[in-house]
Amino acid sequence: MCADTPEHPDYKDTLNLPRTQFPMRAGLPTREPEWLARWERIGVYHRLRDKSAGRESFVLHDGPPYANGHLHIGHALNKVLKDFVVRSQQMMGRDSRYVPGWDCHGLPIEWKIEEQYRAKGKNKDDVPVVELRQECRKFAEGWIDVQREEFKRLGVTGNWDDPYLTMDFEAEAVIAEEFMKFVMNGSLYQGSKPVMWSVVEKTALAEAEVEYHEHQSHTIWVKFPVVKALHGPSPIEEADDFVGFGSDLLVEQLEAAQVVIWTTTPWTIPQNRAVCFNPALSYGLYRVTEAADDNWAKVDDTFLLADRLAEEVMAQARVAKFERVREVSADELERITCAHPFRGLEGANGEWDFDVPMLPGDHVTDDTGTGFVHTAPSHGADDYVIGQKFGLPMTYNVLEDGSYRADLPFFGGALIFDHKGKEKDANKRVIDKLVEAGSLIARGRLKHSYPHSWRSKAPLIFRNTPQWFAAIDKPLDDGMDSYGKTIRERALASIDRLVKWTPQTGRNRLHSMIEARPDWVLSRQRAWGVPLTCFVRKGAKPDDADFLLRDPKVNARIAEAFRVEGADAWYEKGAKERFLGADHDPAEWEQVFDILDVWFDSGSTHAFVLRDRADGATDGIADLYLEGTDQHRGWFHSSMLQACGTKGRAPYKGVLTHGFTLDEKGMKMSKSLGNTVAPEEVIRQYGADILRLWVAQSDYTADLRIGPEILKGTADSYRRLRNTMRFLLGSLADWDEGERVTPSEMPELERWVLHRLAELDVLVREGYAKYDFQGVFQALFQFATVDLSAFYFDIRKDALYCDAADSLRRRASRTVLDLLFHRLTTWLAPILVFTMEDVWLDRFPGEESSVHLVDFPETPTDWRDEPLAAKWKRIRAARRVVTGALELKRQDKVIGASLEAAPLLQIADPETAAAVRSVDMADLCITSALTVIEAEPQADAFRLEDPAIGVVFEKADGQKCQRCWKILPDVGTHAHPGVCGRCDAALG
Repeated sequence: MCADTPEHPDYKDTLNLPRTQFPMRAGLPTREPEWLARWERIGVYHRLRDKSAGRESFVLHDGPPYANGHLHIGHALNKVLKDFVVRSQQMMGRDSRYVPGWDCHGLPIEWKIEEQYRAKGKNKDDVPVVELRQECRKFAEGWIDVQREEFKRLGVTGNWDDPYLTMDFEAEAVIAEEFMKFVMNGSLYQGSKPVMWSVVEKTALAEAEVEYHEHQSHTIWVKFPVVKALHGPSPIEEADDFVGFGSDLLVEQLEAAQVVIWTTTPWTIPQNRAVCFNPALSYGLYRVTEAADDNWAKVDDTFLLADRLAEEVMAQARVAKFERVREVSADELERITCAHPFRGLEGANGEWDFDVPMLPGDHVTDDTGTGFVHTAPSHGADDYVIGQKFGLPMTYNVLEDGSYRADLPFFGGALIFDHKGKEKDANKRVIDKLVEAGSLIARGRLKHSYPHSWRSKAPLIFRNTPQWFAAIDKPLDDGMDSYGKTIRERALASIDRLVKWTPQTGRNRLHSMIEARPDWVLSRQRAWGVPLTCFVRKGAKPDDADFLLRDPKVNARIAEAFRVEGADAWYEKGAKERFLGADHDPAEWEQVFDILDVWFDSGSTHAFVLRDRADGATDGIADLYLEGTDQHRGWFHSSMLQACGTKGRAPYKGVLTHGFTLDEKGMKMSKSLGNTVAPEEVIRQYGADILRLWVAQSDYTADLRIGPEILKGTADSYRRLRNTMRFLLGSLADWDEGERVTPSEMPELERWVLHRLAELDVLVREGYAKYDFQGVFQALFQFATVDLSAFYFDIRKDALYCDAADSLRRRASRTVLDLLFHRLTTWLAPILVFTMEDVWLDRFPGEESSVHLVDFPETPTDWRDEPLAAKWKRIRAARRVVTGALELKRQDKVIGASLEAAPLLQIADPETAAAVRSVDMADLCITSALTVIEAEPQADAFRLEDPAIGVVFEKADGQKCQRCWKILPDVGTHAHPGVCGRCDAALG
């Protein structure tokens, strides 16, 4: 614009330009802590509780993270998703409460204390158990404080002043009470079963504590000699065309044969008690016809093998040639008895002088191996089931440190894995003895997926030990049978009848796990946790009716002591006498010192958080549990089992699961790979709102990728959205309620925006209600950047800046901007907690002001106007053709700005032409003039996807208005020099 002279005045100060202190640059890393301090100072969370009294309750129950170490990106994802839920439910009119919590007991913390002891040269076993437990408690307390601040830094709201801790005395008392309900209802029993056992940590592990890594194992093909094959009808004998063998010969053939098994755990061979086959598979008798002299498989050896695997087995055994002698039926196999490979060996002292039966089992396949499965009931899940079905004896050869009992012939003291998880001599000694006995035909090595402890990362073994179990198929006579008599029945019924799953696939996963799971192993052989508060009668057997003490008065004394002193009371001197009281002779009872599986702790949280706290759930049942997909076998699972045992149903109405976090290439994050993304690093560079926005932009139902490039894209989206909010604030400067215009007085463009708001109100509420945060944000982002910034704001800048301050059009636009402000800030507040507070306070400053203290505003349904929306869909389609044509002219340097144009718009469709004619299309297209003709577009017209709409470019005629910059014929003909008629009127 020219210098200010009488001929060329500067009208800049006469424009209503945006005015705001809201900065372009967010400065989130430095400013976010100020808002956190402010929210704490004014008590936003507790003020909401006061405000929400009497509202419908909504409780998201926090799955407790473990109090051990700094947060990783998965923690951030989980807590931010929870915060989206809590805040959105609150702003939709609920009393949305959130009590954060921590899991405090268990092996990881105890392991850390042991490491500290080892570093000081101390032996954990020499430390009094109460002293060790106090060290563990102190360790957990330290990390709770660290993690609490890290969670709060993410902008997560909740009752941080009063979280729940599984190690609080009240919590320990309730956990013990919940356990004692299992004692009283008869579901608790002591049994001897194979469980996942860590020789490093010397304890049983739950499935959720197990992870799988590649491991190299020994593989051996072992011969079990047939010692007996009873007579009986054979399908071969009964065949019409069978000639040549009588029953005696058939039996002789089998009794000269050997059943071959394959295993990757040679150390389990001394514990073998049977060999399993599958009656549905095809088996044969195979004879070696050619082999090297030094081969383990000799000429004329006969082996029983699955037909599909025979060739592979012979190849492993380096057999040059072999023949199939005949088919062997399932009936024949079932009548076979074998000998153990170590039977009769000198020095065995009769240890293995027993018969090894052939037993049918559906778990046997012919995918790999030999078609026969070596069965050690004390060291495998399937093996145990077979053992129970057919009455096989259990063995107790392997001790807690992974060594064989000292008096086991040949192998006494042999070690499977040492205290660091390294393989020792057990496998080698067993293999060497098999070679010496002539019982091997092949051996090798195999890399495969193998169970490891998720804490020590050491490989595990299946080990038979006396453990305490909750029977999930035992009918409970507790009067809570609305969903079934047994824990399993109640859990499966709850899954289908009571719980809403997000996504629905979560239902299938948990259902299949609970449908197939064994009884729950409740006991752990450690020190840091809630003990199994029960007593057993000395000398009694687990099956005896009086084995377990069931006395409500004893239970009450235990719970009372725990509430005052914590679970340490169980370990104090004289505890047995104190709890048994005068009712029972202490000499007749033994105190159990195993601790509860920590999953029982966290599974019990519904009792001391939802049921017992004033800010829990009114019915003791959470509206939502929200965790990662791994919790189908973890917290969702244990909570379901625990609650079905103590309250007869699931403790939750809804379950939401999210995926895991991966790097940008879809790789699992690993410190060794250097591809981890720490939450504090993202916050330090971008701010927590960018991390929250990444969560909102992601599909949490699948695994989520994050990395530098993804975060750059997230930050760019944030800047675009921030600019939209900045325009709103600037254009609403000095807003006065007296400006407000009713919808009926508004131009169509404003009423179209109201229609879009009414549409979005439904979408936002429904989206938040079904936890579709990605859908909510995408809809709002699209609206803000496309419908508003690129369309409505772009068009209305002229009216906002240049119209007279009190013009109807400008007041209508400002009214709409005010309505937009209240909806966008609140709709986005659950996601961008810091930024929307910044936006809100820019307009409504004050110590007591906060966007998080308000609800989503009600949006009138009569703003919806479908005919108007359909009309404006046509108008916008025509506008896109005009702007596309002008962009080409801009690129070709024909024009510098769209106001230099006065295009000709040719429209063949009468309805579209009428719609376009009914509005000021030049104003909508930001041109100085525009002519609409109802006609087929001429051949050289610019088109987009619709051939019925075309644009012919023409330059605007007239002079440039020095105030609004439109080029119009009337410029210079008014009282104020160099302006158009509209600007002249605005100037007065």
